[in-house]
Amino acid sequence: MKSLLKSWFWVAILLLPACSRVGQDTPGAGRVVIASKSFIESAILGEMLAVMIETHTDLQVDRKPDLGSNLAFDGIKAGEVDLYIDYTGTILVNYFKKKPSDDPAEVLKIVRKELDPLGLELLDPLGFSNTYTLTMREAQARELGITKISDLAAHADQLRPAFDPEFMKRPDDGYPALIKHYGFRFGIEPKQVSADLMYKLCGEGDVDVIDAFSTEGSIDKFKLKVLVDDKHFFPPYDAAPLVRKALLKKHPQLRNVLRRLAGRIDEATMRRLHLEVLEQKRPAREVAETFLKSAGLLAKGDAAK
Repeated sequence: MKSLLKSWFWVAILLLPACSRVGQDTPGAGRVVIASKSFIESAILGEMLAVMIETHTDLQVDRKPDLGSNLAFDGIKAGEVDLYIDYTGTILVNYFKKKPSDDPAEVLKIVRKELDPLGLELLDPLGFSNTYTLTMREAQARELGITKISDLAAHADQLRPAFDPEFMKRPDDGYPALIKHYGFRFGIEPKQVSADLMYKLCGEGDVDVIDAFSTEGSIDKFKLKVLVDDKHFFPPYDAAPLVRKALLKKHPQLRNVLRRLAGRIDEATMRRLHLEVLEQKRPAREVAETFLKSAGLLAKGDAAK
């Protein structure tokens, strides 16, 4: 009898850690796991999601920062992540390998249809598109009369391009497809430099044309001009919360909480917030919380109803 009780004692001890994890580490069980990708904008937006949920619900938030784009998506598909901000064009082209489209509503419709069988839902966009652009110094663009990408063709022999390695190799929304779509190529082979360094090189005159993201604070810092994509090459990259349906079913109040962010952030605002982290070295959480307060999004109301 003593031997039997001893055996049961050790079985209970071994099972205890597993039992104690139920309802704690499992996404959606009283906790929400929020991921962010490994760039400043994603960190700020991830903190916005976290602060909104912490303010308007009783749920606890676990943060998973600095994930690669595919890692974040793989994580939410596997149930290891509950929620994060992604971009419609990224989901369309990178994850589902669909052809780009320049119609934001159509892209959103296609993406939602593709996500549905995975048990995922893309909520309403936040109000801005972090799209790829071609960018150059404002002064040089004004001097050459360049306002749109097609204007580059007349000066392609003397302009010095520099693009980040990922843009150079992306087959559907990167450099190879861009020059084919616009019908010209630069006379000087593009230099490949890191995304962070491109803005500085362009702003200081070491290169003339770079790829950029429309919400990068460095565009304002280095006085760069975003060229109009007049032939509609780049798909829309509308930022929106990507969430597991199981989480919304378990905690339906979250839908109303997250809905309050829809349409509240434009490109200029996102560039400003980005620059506060990049230049002023303010923590992403502090920047996110300050914005939410100023926008009245932390005021107690019917968000959690």
